[in-house]
Amino acid sequence: MAPETDSSQLTPVFKAKTLEDARQRARQERALKSLFEPNAIAVIGASRREGSVGHSVFKNLLMNGYTGTLYPINPKNPSIMGVKCHQSVMDIEEAVDMAVIAIPAAGVSGVIDECARKGIHSAIVLSAGFKEVGSEGAQLELALRCQAEEAGIALLGPNCLGLINTDPALSMNASFARSMAQPGNIAFISQSGALCTSILDYARANHIGFSKFISFGNKSDVDELDLLQYLAGDPQTEVILMYIEELSEGQRFIHVARHITAELGKHNKPILAIKTGRTAEGASAAASHTGSLAGTDEVYDAIMAQAGVLRVDTVQELFGYAVAFASQPMPKGNRVAIVTNAGGPGIMTTDACVRQGLQLARFSEATQAKMAASLPAEASLKNPVDLIGDARSDRYAAALEAVMADEKTDAALVILTPQTMTDIEEVGRVVARFSQLRTKPVIASFMGGLDVAAGVEILRQGGVPHYPFPEEGARVLRSMWQYSQWRERPRTEERIFPVDRARVNDLLSGAMATGRYQLPESEALEVLEAYGFPVPKRGLARSRAEVEAVCAAVGYPLVMKIASPDILHKTDVGGVAVGVKDLAEALQKFDSMTESARRLRPNADIWGVAVQQLAAKGRELILGATRDPRFGTLIMFGLGGIYAEVLKDVTFRLAPLRPLGARNMLEQIRGRKILEGVRGEKPADMDALQECLERLSQLVVEFPLIKELDINPLLAYEHGALVVDARIILQEE
Repeated sequence: MAPETDSSQLTPVFKAKTLEDARQRARQERALKSLFEPNAIAVIGASRREGSVGHSVFKNLLMNGYTGTLYPINPKNPSIMGVKCHQSVMDIEEAVDMAVIAIPAAGVSGVIDECARKGIHSAIVLSAGFKEVGSEGAQLELALRCQAEEAGIALLGPNCLGLINTDPALSMNASFARSMAQPGNIAFISQSGALCTSILDYARANHIGFSKFISFGNKSDVDELDLLQYLAGDPQTEVILMYIEELSEGQRFIHVARHITAELGKHNKPILAIKTGRTAEGASAAASHTGSLAGTDEVYDAIMAQAGVLRVDTVQELFGYAVAFASQPMPKGNRVAIVTNAGGPGIMTTDACVRQGLQLARFSEATQAKMAASLPAEASLKNPVDLIGDARSDRYAAALEAVMADEKTDAALVILTPQTMTDIEEVGRVVARFSQLRTKPVIASFMGGLDVAAGVEILRQGGVPHYPFPEEGARVLRSMWQYSQWRERPRTEERIFPVDRARVNDLLSGAMATGRYQLPESEALEVLEAYGFPVPKRGLARSRAEVEAVCAAVGYPLVMKIASPDILHKTDVGGVAVGVKDLAEALQKFDSMTESARRLRPNADIWGVAVQQLAAKGRELILGATRDPRFGTLIMFGLGGIYAEVLKDVTFRLAPLRPLGARNMLEQIRGRKILEGVRGEKPADMDALQECLERLSQLVVEFPLIKELDINPLLAYEHGALVVDARIILQEE
């Protein structure tokens, strides 16, 4: 059972700006509260016909001990399961808080109208036949949403399984699931009703309990964000699980979820999520490297990373992690003590922990001496602690007492293999006793099946997360450590740099005025220079006669590139020359470039040749931005150069970026060791790179006209960085 919490003391997710906002917010909170905690429910479409949705939901409410008042609504029956029926909600004399609607889609609108006149605050629409069936259903659903909003009714669904609240004070199963969820401190939110039925069955088989179990279906009105805001203040909920097919508002999700995971103080709650649809479809038509790398899945990864939501891949992972989050304290570090009665599994677990970024705890001499007094000489006192094969519960107790008291231990992973002499059940009791101290997380892996079953049941009853094999336990500890780091991270605010916005506005407006939506490199570099990016010395030779003066001003050796708003990929037309040493070579390159460009792109507007200083060798990186139509602008960072789309070693965040978010982007690419310096190379200037990311975020936030932007490569040096090439694509009106 979750600890008692005064939800009235929790910080609200959104602060009202005006008195009317405050009133509207209060109405919404009352409506949402009536959805989860109704004193009286009308089941519209309640039925005597077994197997029907109306029969199932009414039976679930009645037979699972709903403590409020229940009103079946069916004009054709005088009573259902011994409870008097009403013709309509308008015939009920008493107040009704919530309606559960299980009638054909065509009749839902009229029923909602009656609910509004009755003063009902919330409704669960179980009925299918809305946007999931096509355009006609979508129009019906839109009208239903408008109707509910106008009436001030919080509407869950349509096309959903329903809602379960296991709080003993209510015991409400307002769903047509086959069974009632067991009580617990885990809340589950799902967009899929069919998945919910399978998960309920899986959870019962694995003795996993829920505080709230919610299927929200088409989310025409109440969506995952409304549900998260309620669960933030729910005293029965300690962990929130989500199954998501799509998010409606990425920025708002970040705000709400971040509030829950990190800004509620001692009431913080971890959120774990499955997001389906890990594909890159939709990115193939993008014109920039950033656009082609930023598939839908990368957007969701970025959103969840910024929200502090832990994303998992499978339902088994979701609940495997949830059990640990719901029953164990968060680790203060990543140092794990492994206690085992078998050397092989101990080595296997060590490898698993290291792969997950965990460290083996290094025990003090005092800890090892304490174990030596109770363990046989053959036992290994270092980590992993090998109690050897004939170990009984007394050795497990001695080892756990010593390693758990060591200040260099942050968590314990206890492994048992069933030997003839192993007192499995008693070992389970020992592990449960240390787990219940709740000072450091303790998880177990009793490896096997039938032989260890009784011990595993003792672990479960004692609140110890158990995994059949220790590799999963290592993954769980890794995720707990990640969440602990997120929760304790330093808070930073977005930095606003002094920039030349007027200059950028003139450049973008000038391009739009001439019908251009792609800025050539020369203009893109001007934009970046106005926002404080380090750019090379450069000039534009519009004619052969200007080559000498422009090259002299830049200085040899230099780089020459064809300048045209119609040619983004310059190498395709032979439009790049690197290391030009003198005027003669510069003139020859000018002639060959312009001739080749006019021949291969006869309709292109050739401005001349851009000349810029030859940059010193550095580490090639890519920075970029691409605008998602639903969520806003996505910022990208990673390894760059010509292999950017091959290596795909990039990370994403939604703008605006805070300093800590920008720093995390630098540290989360696979090739970060390249930035740290290899083979005697000095580390790259991480502060300069971070500032470039923050300036890029500021640019695209302040100029939403920018659709896509690439800086590739950005050269990183020991001191500073340099933009070598850039392109900007604007939104077409």
